[in-house]
Amino acid sequence: MNLNADPQELAKFGDLAHQWWDQEGDFRPLHQINPLRLEWIDQQAQLAGKRVLDVGCGGGILAESMALRGADVLGIDLSAKPLRVAQLHALETGVASLRYREVSAEALADELPGNFDAFT
Repeated sequence: MNLNADPQELAKFGDLAHQWWDQEGDFRPLHQINPLRLEWIDQQAQLAGKRVLDVGCGGGILAESMALRGADVLGIDLSAKPLRVAQLHALETGVASLRYREVSAEALADELPGNFDAFT
């Protein structure tokens, strides 16, 4: 199976993993736009009670926000280091209904077809 992933991009985000939750660091723009994109997604999908897949979730900024809105979220990424950061942050903040996996969207589609109400 061919994956739609650039190994250099995966390595780049892996190298920056320790900065995901630093709101003044390299991911500051993501933190700044997150409330706006979360509100838009919630308006479209009515997140509460929905099963949501966050493809390319990185360190979990959006995934965690959607879980806090009441969605059951699975965040997936192909870069292991950001996923570990996301898992640790979720544990530290006690966010429920949030899981992370290192798996491609293609493989997950084969494994769990039609299992989600919405995806980002």
